[in-house]
Amino acid sequence: MRKLQAALVVVALAMVALSLSSCGDSGGEEGGTLTGSYASFPDYLDPALSYTAEGWTAMYNTYLPLLTYKHADGEEGAEVVPALAESLPEVSKDGKTYSLTLRKGLKYSDGTPVKASDFPASIERLFKLNSPGSPFYIEIVGAEEFAETKKGGIPGIKTDDQTGEIEIELTAPSGTFTNELAMLFAALLPADTPAKSLTNDPPPATGPYEIVSSDPGQAWSYARNPQWAKANGDAIPEVPEGHVDKIEISVVRNSATQVNEIERDKTDWMQTLVPADLYNQVKDKYEGTQFRVERPINLYYFFMNTTQAPFDDVKVRQAVNYAVDTEALERIYAGTLTASHQILPEGMPGHEPFDLYPHDMAKAKAMLEEADPSDRDITVWTDDESPNNEAGAYFNDVLNKMGFNATLKTLGADNYFQTIGNANTPDVDAGWTNWFQDYPHPNNFFQPLLAGESIAPSFNTNVAETDVPELNAKIDRLREAQLGPEQEEEYAALDREYMELAPWVPYGANTTSTFVSSAIDLDEVIFNPTMGQDLTSFQFE
Repeated sequence: MRKLQAALVVVALAMVALSLSSCGDSGGEEGGTLTGSYASFPDYLDPALSYTAEGWTAMYNTYLPLLTYKHADGEEGAEVVPALAESLPEVSKDGKTYSLTLRKGLKYSDGTPVKASDFPASIERLFKLNSPGSPFYIEIVGAEEFAETKKGGIPGIKTDDQTGEIEIELTAPSGTFTNELAMLFAALLPADTPAKSLTNDPPPATGPYEIVSSDPGQAWSYARNPQWAKANGDAIPEVPEGHVDKIEISVVRNSATQVNEIERDKTDWMQTLVPADLYNQVKDKYEGTQFRVERPINLYYFFMNTTQAPFDDVKVRQAVNYAVDTEALERIYAGTLTASHQILPEGMPGHEPFDLYPHDMAKAKAMLEEADPSDRDITVWTDDESPNNEAGAYFNDVLNKMGFNATLKTLGADNYFQTIGNANTPDVDAGWTNWFQDYPHPNNFFQPLLAGESIAPSFNTNVAETDVPELNAKIDRLREAQLGPEQEEEYAALDREYMELAPWVPYGANTTSTFVSSAIDLDEVIFNPTMGQDLTSFQFE
């Protein structure tokens, strides 16, 4: 998934209102109002549409799929556990049929009963919306046809509302489908939920909290889901009920302001990475008491559009890789980023360190002159959050030094990924982007980002528009198998093959941070490696 800001799997905060209960008045008791802020409003507050860390953190505890990720830190938090389903799926011997049973007595926050038939309706809604999550479910029997017609249902999903049984038939075995059932895209919503964005009026929830108001671009708030105490909480022991009664989130664009509000105990939590010029100061002063470094698995990189000049020439793309100095970018990120020059990040199975393009500007210039592309006019895209904007400016400067005529275009972070991922946006030649794992499997750094089937007219995650048939086939074949040492070796080889084609300039993995006020018990705050900070874990000391 994408990250709207410079470094975390969630983004920053800084609050405007201190409603009902102030940060420091809880005295260790349950209840009160948690205040926080994001640096950017999530792309969507609709589980079918959101594909950013900001959105997933915001909805982790509101919309539950059949399965979910364990509410825990680190490796433990990468474990898939039951949520709305009674248990993990039973998988047929051929790996194509997944059987689950919905827990009994569940209700949405508005009192509507949760039914097994809500699951196929929710998956169909993905395709009706052309959701960026729909490709994860295209292997369900009949899903490809439904994606085209938007009619007739998906025959590969069979349900029984009386027993709660759900059976899912795939066209081929999958080594990742259990993880994909735990993605927010697969969260159940009532079957009659309209096929349109519900960010302004988020749908009813199944988790411990519900979103009770949304002011896009500005703020949103939560209250306890009234059905959690009545029905859902006892039925779903894998999901904690949370400590606070209300949560108020505001968008505060200035990260230095966010830091100031945390230090003054006017805001309980900022989700953005502390800005580069304050990072070491905050870390030195508050680490272990109010500040903690988090290390989600991610990759920051520059993309190049491989379908048109000048980047349709592999020699030009390779030259750009030689021109970019990953150590310079490490300095731009002020110590939060660890430089690397490959696709699979450290910590991901299949990661084997290598660098095909050690920094050499002279070689880059010579290669460009030899390639002599017909078009040297380039628009370089980045968002406006620091230090992403500085990284984009650096890339633009490198291209100009090589001999291109590059122009930098900086967009607001709220709509950045929607804009560069839309086929109607002109001149998306190259630019900054990032990726945080959707699930702990190397396929997640290849299929959504580099497979030809992932190129889409909107919500496009393959922004380099890479489409190499023989490598597409390898991605598909590897996805069918369960992950093991042999598959990890093949993913390592695939990493090198794509880097030889150089559709990107990967430059490193970033850390993120948890920074809270003195009123919050930092030791209790959970940072899930996929979902980010867990709102149910925040409590006042």
